[in-house]
Amino acid sequence: MEKPEFGPGKLLGMSGSYWQTCALHAAVKLDLFTVIGNDKRSAREVAADLGLEPRATGMMLNALCAMALLEKKEDIYVNTPESKTFLSKNSDKYIGYMIMHHHHLVESWSRLDESVRTGRPVRRRSSSGDEETDDIRRESFLMGMFNIASGIAPKVAEEIDLSGRSHLLDLGGGPGTYAIHFCKQNKNLKATVFDLATTRPYAEKVISKFGVEDRITFTDGNYLVDAINGAYDVAWLSHILHAEGPEDCEGIIQKAVSALRPGGMIIIHEFILDNTKDGPLFPALFSLNMLLGTPGGKSYSEEELAAMLEKAGVKKIKRRPFKGPTDSGIITGIVP
Repeated sequence: MEKPEFGPGKLLGMSGSYWQTCALHAAVKLDLFTVIGNDKRSAREVAADLGLEPRATGMMLNALCAMALLEKKEDIYVNTPESKTFLSKNSDKYIGYMIMHHHHLVESWSRLDESVRTGRPVRRRSSSGDEETDDIRRESFLMGMFNIASGIAPKVAEEIDLSGRSHLLDLGGGPGTYAIHFCKQNKNLKATVFDLATTRPYAEKVISKFGVEDRITFTDGNYLVDAINGAYDVAWLSHILHAEGPEDCEGIIQKAVSALRPGGMIIIHEFILDNTKDGPLFPALFSLNMLLGTPGGKSYSEEELAAMLEKAGVKKIKRRPFKGPTDSGIITGIVP
């Protein structure tokens, strides 16, 4: 692959690209796209609706136009079709929760040098004692996961054949997005979402929205310390291993395998590094995100994940051809 050239202009562009990031975060946080909605609004009208300062609001709206997120004619602003679809809370395809989750990560990323110097995280996990702040961050994270998974899960459910299987364990499944789409694709399948008790309200709301509450149940638990009760014939582990170090990952996989009947399938969905670990770009950067927020988490290579499955006694391990939009991949295996 041809390497890009990095002159001063490209390097400075890369260095200052966070300006656009922060502008997008602020616009979503302020609900600018939602307030404009389907209407044509002036800066003064938007400012009045949201309690903002008019001059600053005009500057912000102009910048969003320059970013091609709004359109302007004379002194009137309108949403682009894309902004109306993805950045307004009135749309079913709203992705603002994930954008706000990214916003909550910014402060820790500005301290990356500290983590590299010490090898320790600088970002706390939720539960600071500030219940309101924790609730906001939890909602952004969980519903952000729903935003992203909603675009991937239908394709995954089509590509992985679960016909003939009856009970899926969605381990650390958050709001249950993948369990929902696996059940929609396989009419005889039921599922159990196993996650922290604080996740239950979000999962039950999403599961109810899709009308599958008669086939998907939620079980409170911490997969690091709690037993998994029941017997399953398929276990889905999506984006949970990267938050833990290798030893805990092995324990999680062994726990999932122990909950499977003979012939059961284990499916791992992760941001998978090349075996050389120097790419692809997103998994490599995501590894740094885990450095900032966890004591031992990181992205893993295909080789590393396969070795963990082998250690747990899993057979017929293979990498599926699926590739997600941020280089996520899928590895499956069968429990003998």
